[in-house]
Amino acid sequence: MTSANGPATGRPAARAERGMVSAPHQLASSAGLHALRRGGSAADAAIAANAVLCVVYPHMAGLGGDAFALIRPPGRPVEALNAAGPAGSKATREHYERAGHTEEIPSRGPLAALTVPGAVDGWRQAHERHGRLPWGELFDDAIHLARSGFPVSRSLAQWLPQDAAMLRQDPGASSIFLPGGRVPREGDRLVNPDLARAFEAIARRGAREGFYEGELAQRLCHVAESPLVPEDFAGFTASWVAPIETTYRGLTVLEFPPSTQGFAALQMLNILEGYDVAGWGDLSVEYVHHATEAVKLAFADRDAWLTDPKHHDIPLDRLLAKDYADERRRRIDPTAALDAVALDSGVPGGWTGVRPVPAGDTCYLAAVDADGMVVSFIESIYHDFGSGVVPEGTGILLQNRGSFFSLDEEHHNRLDPDKHTFHTLMPGMVLREDGSPYAALGTMGGEGQPQTQVAMLTRMVDFGYDVQQAIEAPRWLMGRTWGAESRDLWLEGRIPDPVVHELERLGQPVRMLPDWDDNLGHAHAIRIHPDGFLEGGADPRGDGAALGF
Repeated sequence: MTSANGPATGRPAARAERGMVSAPHQLASSAGLHALRRGGSAADAAIAANAVLCVVYPHMAGLGGDAFALIRPPGRPVEALNAAGPAGSKATREHYERAGHTEEIPSRGPLAALTVPGAVDGWRQAHERHGRLPWGELFDDAIHLARSGFPVSRSLAQWLPQDAAMLRQDPGASSIFLPGGRVPREGDRLVNPDLARAFEAIARRGAREGFYEGELAQRLCHVAESPLVPEDFAGFTASWVAPIETTYRGLTVLEFPPSTQGFAALQMLNILEGYDVAGWGDLSVEYVHHATEAVKLAFADRDAWLTDPKHHDIPLDRLLAKDYADERRRRIDPTAALDAVALDSGVPGGWTGVRPVPAGDTCYLAAVDADGMVVSFIESIYHDFGSGVVPEGTGILLQNRGSFFSLDEEHHNRLDPDKHTFHTLMPGMVLREDGSPYAALGTMGGEGQPQTQVAMLTRMVDFGYDVQQAIEAPRWLMGRTWGAESRDLWLEGRIPDPVVHELERLGQPVRMLPDWDDNLGHAHAIRIHPDGFLEGGADPRGDGAALGF
């Protein structure tokens, strides 16, 4: 298990040639691989895997959530699929004022469920353009697991007791996830027959009639205080957009455009490209310090500008320019840490207030097929178990993504009907100089998503790690929590003590975590070698696997 270019890790990278799927739950990876073996495309595999995650990882994914994908068809440019739903037509600031909320939208409950779930129409669009298997067959595994039951995973077993009090507030959620009033343990069987019926409707009638325009949409909107109405569902469609990009060491790195935070990762790479990262060495003080400072600078720009670009102009050309990265890099002092709270955007005109970004919970997966199609896919219901609301008879947890909207009329991310909020989800893809695919990569974890992508990519490109080593290496996260103006630098316990102490001496706000901590994300990736071999990695912080054939 020892690579010539990196440390020994807990497991070897998966290697195959005809196809591969890497997802945060083994049953999802298996469903995706099954689709590939039956002649399905990478898009088919991603849909099948995501559908299973909606069943077996209900604290992180679901039919009530949003999705984003980067898809590279063989020999063609990368396409970006935006399957995030907007705020409902009745989701006004006045709606929340009448409910007694003038400062913040509640993060749980019916009032938090204010955006249209977008993932299912994203599946439809991806399948219509890139699918090969019959639509209905993609949901066989999800239907079986929802009806017959699935074993509670380690991650789900860890989250259930933490969220039990919240889940008990909603009869639908409680009946599914706390059967008989009891918190399930790892390995217990959990069933969701209503969710199986929802998947059957989607499989038989298609995404539009089965989810957005029929009885299921009516049920999902029939929640007291929710500003969603059936017309919001019927009027929504996912859309194809252009990805954004930069270069790093000769590679082209592609991310999702706003309203996601993808440009933050590109900014971090632009800043780090000006240093001899390979000369520092992994887990050195220099590497962690400079990467952390790049995060602070990129997040100052992100917080100042990120929202729905249809409602607010975002100067992406300037933010992603290499000469702008040169300017920002000059702010970094190798002998002292920057104060993240005091930093403003280097591009004037953005918002200057503070809005903490919670960790969020997300499922990222990657798929590659025998023809060379590459899919980088991410889906989420935002917080663990989303809004905590399961409308009667649906088995579906509604997301709470819209709770991140601001009720401040002057805020650039203020709530307005039919608007998309600041989104943390960001699938990543990397191409070689000749345009051929190099890797698909991503992770769960709110503010950790751009940081972990940058860590994975620099570890592969600058340090020569294989995919699994890059995923397993100790992580850091510069992040805020609700109610906190300061960001802390969270470090996994495997980072050497001398490095920790020196970071503290430099003024970094260090906070320690266990050796392996899933708050730092479940990262997954597939690298495509020029000889056609696929190299996949799956995060041991989650329950997944990289499976190929």
